[in-house]
Amino acid sequence: MIANNAKPLARIDKTDRKILEQLQSNGSLTNQQLAEKVGLSPSPCLRRVRTLEEAGIIVRTVTILDHKKLGLALTAIILIGMDRHTPERFAAFEEQVAAYPEVQECYLITGQSADYMLKVVVPDMDHYHQFLLNRITRIQGVSGVHSSFVLRRVIDSTALPLGYLS
Repeated sequence: MIANNAKPLARIDKTDRKILEQLQSNGSLTNQQLAEKVGLSPSPCLRRVRTLEEAGIIVRTVTILDHKKLGLALTAIILIGMDRHTPERFAAFEEQVAAYPEVQECYLITGQSADYMLKVVVPDMDHYHQFLLNRITRIQGVSGVHSSFVLRRVIDSTALPLGYLS
């Protein structure tokens, strides 16, 4: 018998879904603005938002910056192979890359000839070269690196698809 460790999905009604859709679109809405958009008065709206936060559905609110306007014009996707597949090796790698602000995303993956996929943002190729040589390749256990560079962001979204929720 296989144990199922998956947590059940949270109970979300139509109003909660509307709240989440609005907040994903614009996290800086005031409670008053949000309440108007979802058809609630401010107090119940705020209670629902707090409940979604307490349930861990709303994890945090962030501001999304324009990477190009900040001079971060180069986005690289890096596939990284590790020499050993041990929990200690993976934990050390993950701890190290978590300290690099250039790393926007890090995934432990399967189905490729790599163990990790990173999304990295830097100003230009010179900075990428330095990042690769002075940081990534110096992490103990990194045995292979394959870099690809983003030509254009076709879809660049942080919103989760909520349409399947009832």
